[in-house]
Amino acid sequence: MRNQSLTLLALGAAFGLSSCGEKSSPAADESAEIKPLVFSAIPDEKVSDQDAKFQAMAKYLSATLEVPVEFSISADYNAAVQRFKNGEVHLVWFGGLSGVQARDAVEGAEAIAQGAEDPKYKSYFIAHSSTGLAKSDEFPAGIKEFSFTFGSPQSTSGRLMPTWFIKQFTQQTPEEFFTQPVQFQTSGGHHSTAKAVESGSVQVGALSYKKYDSMVADGELDPTKAVIIWETPFYADYNFTAHPELNEIYGDGFTNKLQKALIECTDAEALNAVNRSQLIEANNEEFEGIRVVAQELEMLR
Repeated sequence: MRNQSLTLLALGAAFGLSSCGEKSSPAADESAEIKPLVFSAIPDEKVSDQDAKFQAMAKYLSATLEVPVEFSISADYNAAVQRFKNGEVHLVWFGGLSGVQARDAVEGAEAIAQGAEDPKYKSYFIAHSSTGLAKSDEFPAGIKEFSFTFGSPQSTSGRLMPTWFIKQFTQQTPEEFFTQPVQFQTSGGHHSTAKAVESGSVQVGALSYKKYDSMVADGELDPTKAVIIWETPFYADYNFTAHPELNEIYGDGFTNKLQKALIECTDAEALNAVNRSQLIEANNEEFEGIRVVAQELEMLR
């Protein structure tokens, strides 16, 4: 097994000038206006659900950091990366691949937090019950003849790593391995993959194990219809990546303060936004394995 060690907020601040031309801080000048800290996330589920969930994280961070915080939906994975690159958002809940792409695009960007589950993340391969496929410890080579869907083309757990493992176990790309054209879910992320397989409109799919498990727990998905047939080896995945402008806007040490707020979060509703039990420290090096895989698969743009 190749266990590649693979593993969100924009700020602006307006500072008033004193009569002698010196900058004053918000603390020293109560009239100083602090622009909202805007953050985003890759849309790996229905955006309506995501927006509602992330309001709790915005509320928690605003109270803890003592600055206004707003969540802003990104249209797709590429948009989340581009908005981070442009400085439109300064903190994003990225997947492994999109996080690498964003940090490559912005010098000084840092992965500062990840879920406790993210250093050992995995994907599920699931199949509609009508296929007769059952769970196995071995790669399910029998999926070859069935219709197959990934999630978003830029998803780590829904496309990148499943592609990697298919290639490792079959010595073929997905396009070469499957006898039917490979499909993608262009919206709705892992949720759409799960529902497509559950309905039988696609026979087999690959998705985030956390999303599948939470959908089953919430009664959104019938595990007897969308059956887990294989669990991939571990890799590092999701992370909060911070833009270097944070310290320029809010002062030296603000990124550290933000990291501390994230990893000390015990607010259940805020943690539910990222579907994690706890947030822990992260650093860029933990996701170098993702970079290696993406480069080999020519998916690092």
